[in-house]
Amino acid sequence: MFLTTAEAADYLRLGERKLYELVANNAIPCSKVTGKWLFPKAELDRWVLAGLHKPDGMPTAEPPPIIGGSQDALLEWCQRESGSGLATLAEGTERGIQRLQQGEVIAAAIHVHRDDETEATQGEANVGTAQLTPGLHDAVLVGFVKREQGLLVPPGNPKNLRSLGDVLARGATMAVRQPGAGAQMLLDVLLKREGARAADLRRRSPPSLTGPDLAATVRSGAADCGIATRAAAKSGGLDFVPLTWEHFDLLMRQRSFFQPSMQALMRLLTSTRARDQAATLTGYDLATAGTVRFAT
Repeated sequence: MFLTTAEAADYLRLGERKLYELVANNAIPCSKVTGKWLFPKAELDRWVLAGLHKPDGMPTAEPPPIIGGSQDALLEWCQRESGSGLATLAEGTERGIQRLQQGEVIAAAIHVHRDDETEATQGEANVGTAQLTPGLHDAVLVGFVKREQGLLVPPGNPKNLRSLGDVLARGATMAVRQPGAGAQMLLDVLLKREGARAADLRRRSPPSLTGPDLAATVRSGAADCGIATRAAAKSGGLDFVPLTWEHFDLLMRQRSFFQPSMQALMRLLTSTRARDQAATLTGYDLATAGTVRFAT
């Protein structure tokens, strides 16, 4: 639909003189046909919306059906088996949160670790993240699982690594994750407890993007160990040295929680099938599955 100059001025609540100024400055969508200016109404709408100012945290559109953040074998299984249509974009906890803020994913799978945490308080870091992340004024944090993290080592554990202290003392080569990944946050916490720094480790480069990537690095012999889940160790044919349990949660906006895709995921997560699959994968505790751990 095309509007005349008078119609466009009335539609935009502008004077015709102001409209002509915008035309002269090439600042408004328009077209000249047989000596007359015409204004496509759809383009005028887009022009107005392009300058729209929104309060912090107001999303621009419905996010795509993608769960970003951390990789997890049980989560991926639930996404497939539930028929939710939810895809995975595994880039690590912090990157998932960034994409959630930008409206690029429907949820972020997170496991946050902080310097001052204990095993009992680790889940509070996830809650604190939900509370304090800028732009998420309508955040909800849904419990997915607790899962076991530890050292992945070759079969038979040839270097007899039983702790991070052993890794440091024996100069073992360690596969690491990218900055912002939950497992890398955990490694930083554990190093601090040992009174050590990242520079004290013999690290294998480049970093592994996901837990399964790290498992593949250890299995290939390129590294002696690395931190990931018990499930990643099992699927990679590696031995596992337990270090800690952690909360693994889904952070999203409240309206996203009620989307059919997310509800389908939650229904399967709380089913007997999911518990059986968790037992098969190993290293999972579903006591918090589907519970709302925080909501604004």
